[in-house]
Amino acid sequence: MTETADRTRRRWLVLAVAVAGQAATSTLVYGLPFLIPALRAAEGLDLAQAGGITVAPVLGVLVALIAWGAAADRFGERVVMTIGMTGTGVGALAAALLPGIPALAASLVVAGVFSASISAASGRAVLGWFGPTERGLAMGIRQTCQPIGVGIAALALPPAAGAFGYRAALLVPAALCLVCAVLVALALLDPPRQPAKSVAATRSPYRGGRLVRVHLASALLVVPQFVAGTFALTYLVSEQDWSPVAAGALLAAVQALGAAGRIGAGVWSDRVASRMRPMRTIAAGAALALVLWAVGDQVAPWLAAVGLVATMVISVTDNGLGFTATAELAGPFWAGRALGIQNTGQNAVALAVAPVFGALVPTAGWVWALLIAAVVPVAAMALTPVKGEEIG
Repeated sequence: MTETADRTRRRWLVLAVAVAGQAATSTLVYGLPFLIPALRAAEGLDLAQAGGITVAPVLGVLVALIAWGAAADRFGERVVMTIGMTGTGVGALAAALLPGIPALAASLVVAGVFSASISAASGRAVLGWFGPTERGLAMGIRQTCQPIGVGIAALALPPAAGAFGYRAALLVPAALCLVCAVLVALALLDPPRQPAKSVAATRSPYRGGRLVRVHLASALLVVPQFVAGTFALTYLVSEQDWSPVAAGALLAAVQALGAAGRIGAGVWSDRVASRMRPMRTIAAGAALALVLWAVGDQVAPWLAAVGLVATMVISVTDNGLGFTATAELAGPFWAGRALGIQNTGQNAVALAVAPVFGALVPTAGWVWALLIAAVVPVAAMALTPVKGEEIG
């Protein structure tokens, strides 16, 4: 096997392992909203309280991302991801077994702390193995991990919770994370690291405002994604009289469309040599989808379902573009920290979406809550730094 062929084989193996690991953690970090009906029924919680508990892992992610990114820059991706996958699995196991709501929430936060390592290190590993003309595709594939993980959660968690209780359902992400910890330890390869060619290569990429604008626009685009991802099942069950299992099956199928959309957005960005132009277009689409969902809520259930599905698909497609642009602007010596900051901003917004939107719905109603949410991606369009973009 030639050196080029061996490198090609290795990079696709790294990509596959990164997707598997991130998908496993996503079943916990982003899949818990599918347990909201079971959690409310078992514990007597209102929508805002249940939504707050299901985003507890996101709180853990939020506080740990930058530190894990720095660790990946310093010690490499495999060791960081192996520790993170193991800790996430153990945290999820504790959440399933320890009694009481405080112990549940604390265990989920701990699991989120460890899962943050995967977000920072796996993206850095993928981007280290792929060149500029393939990064959009590679990162688009890597970003399918979240729809895959959420899709698994949508299929597995509602029926498991219905049959055995929501605590037992948490054993599903626990098992997936522990299995993937072994996979990462055995198969993930750190990308080659080259010494800095100049002092400028190691300087902070935050001297200009472009990278900050990428972070801000990406964070705002989390709002439509998490409004749909957190409350879609609840909306279909409470407002449209769907069963939790049927709603979960639909939303699992939608995740496949979202995954395809992320890959398509990555290929699109490679072909037009721009991450930001496609990202701005996607922001406009997310705003229109939320408006369609709101109109459908008043006009016809089928139209509301179309708007909901459109929001779920469109709102996730920009994620890989923001991550790719962040790593490209940061450079190899800052990529881990910059990706940590990127993820921190996104997860800070995600953490606020569930309780804020959950409190807004009873006060303003679904229509006005959705229309208010639609304003946010419009603001992201204005922040997206399209002018002067260079890919390298």
